[in-house]
Amino acid sequence: MDLRNSTILITGGTSGMGLEFVKQLTEIGAKIIVTGRKLEALNETKKMFPNVHTFQSDVSNPKDIKELFDKVTPLFPDLNIIINNAGMMRLIDLQDQSLDLENINQEIATNLTGTIQMVHQFLPHLLKQKSAGIVNVTSGIAFMSYSPAPIYSATKAGVRAYTQALRLQLEDTNVKVFEMIPPGVKTNLQNEWVKQPNPAMMMTADKMVKVAIERLLKDKKELKPFPIRIIKLATRLVPNVLLNFGHREFKAIKKLQKN
Repeated sequence: MDLRNSTILITGGTSGMGLEFVKQLTEIGAKIIVTGRKLEALNETKKMFPNVHTFQSDVSNPKDIKELFDKVTPLFPDLNIIINNAGMMRLIDLQDQSLDLENINQEIATNLTGTIQMVHQFLPHLLKQKSAGIVNVTSGIAFMSYSPAPIYSATKAGVRAYTQALRLQLEDTNVKVFEMIPPGVKTNLQNEWVKQPNPAMMMTADKMVKVAIERLLKDKKELKPFPIRIIKLATRLVPNVLLNFGHREFKAIKKLQKN
């Protein structure tokens, strides 16, 4: 992909990997559009990067996505890349009856449904461009369920399956479909966790995005660092070892919550 001459929309672009995408793509020279739910965070992003264009929008809300499309495409007719980065990850005990149906659905509405809705809304516009791309962010957890975050695990596996199907359906078009597959990355997703991840097992957002951009420039369909290759291999060779490792974390979290 020619990123320097692209107009790129990044959902969830005010923190974590989204904000790092803003930084690194701005340095390349791309025109950047940032969306997010919180106006204050968008304003802070605008202060840091005055040349970016910000729009308040929640990907879990179909009305917001339609309004975003109606605002953005007339202003930026050359928009040709969408990075579906917005997401949330929560530690959830599935036996916790205090979570109502709307609450339990939050990650699905943001991570999975939000990605599908963004693609569906913007795809006709992208198909009109000479060269276009869609980047959907999944996770190493897409290959193995992580029991402390069961809904997140399901959504990322779902986004991976959807992205693969989307790539096949668009194979004869001008729209290239990419999957960004991070391992554990230290972002604000973990800010409220009762048990913080081991820093030694986490990748920094700047390094992950650097890898993604390098592979995007080479049109690699999977934007992944080396640890993901290890995870993919391990899920084939010793799947139960990985599942049980994650479940030990769940047990430790429950113990902390009881205390």
